Amino acid sequence: MAGPAAVVSFPLLHMIESGALKDQAERVEFRLWQNPDQLRVLLAKDEIDFSAAPVNLPALMAGRGQPVKLLNVSVWGIIWLVSRDPSVKSFADLTGKELVLPFQRDLPAVLVDELLRSHGLQAGRDLTLRPVRDGQDAQALLLAGRADHALLVEPGVSLLLWRNQQQKGAPLFRVQSLESAWKQAFAQQPELPQAGLMTSARMAGETELSRAVVSAYADSARWCSAFPDNCAELVHRHLPYLPVAAIADSIRVTRLESRTASQTRQQLEALYRLIAERHPQSIGGAMPAAGFYGP
Repeated sequence: MAGPAAVVSFPLLHMIESGALKDQAERVEFRLWQNPDQLRVLLAKDEIDFSAAPVNLPALMAGRGQPVKLLNVSVWGIIWLVSRDPSVKSFADLTGKELVLPFQRDLPAVLVDELLRSHGLQAGRDLTLRPVRDGQDAQALLLAGRADHALLVEPGVSLLLWRNQQQKGAPLFRVQSLESAWKQAFAQQPELPQAGLMTSARMAGETELSRAVVSAYADSARWCSAFPDNCAELVHRHLPYLPVAAIADSIRVTRLESRTASQTRQQLEALYRLIAERHPQSIGGAMPAAGFYGP
């Protein structure tokens, strides 16, 4: 199994430590990936069987003819606007300001583009988008006082606020989650599926195994939500560069709720249709077929 250093992967680590899949596999391992391009390479080389992923990635791969499946959606809000300006209360207050934006070609950038459009804001006209390589670069700019507003993904937000507190820097504010802003802007489709589990092409036909993985993941997700401090200590053992306090905060502010992809097909298709209007390349140019929604 694989995933990024984010809340969506934390249940996978608990599954490994708790032996949740002992009846399905002799050995279960976790591979950390840093960006979606790296995940695509791991999948192409058949080096992993299941992975946490942003929901557009398996759709993109399916659109390009690879028979992968999305198994569940478990994360519904991990993207936050962070600011040094206490007068900024929402995305709508970014007029005339500069927003540091990592992940240029990934799902968060697409979602922000749609959200800004809903407020009548256009990058380059109403605000400036400052692209950076990744979330670490965005954090560094904020900590150094060289930027005032940024979009970050958990646990990057909690890690940034923890570091800023350790350095006794000028106040930083967790302003608004993209999920909250989305509900206000798109009342007809208020839920925003962001990440879940996907299969490799090789494992897409292993329905019983996929069901076992999804069931175990749901149990571990509930455990992480119920016991954020214990989950944070477990995650820290696997990812020691993340402080326990920041991990626990990231779990508390994240809506970690596992539902199968077939159960959330309506919400997923609403998001895919919205993306397809202006960013069709992000989902491979076509809506996924019915068999895409697992397990």
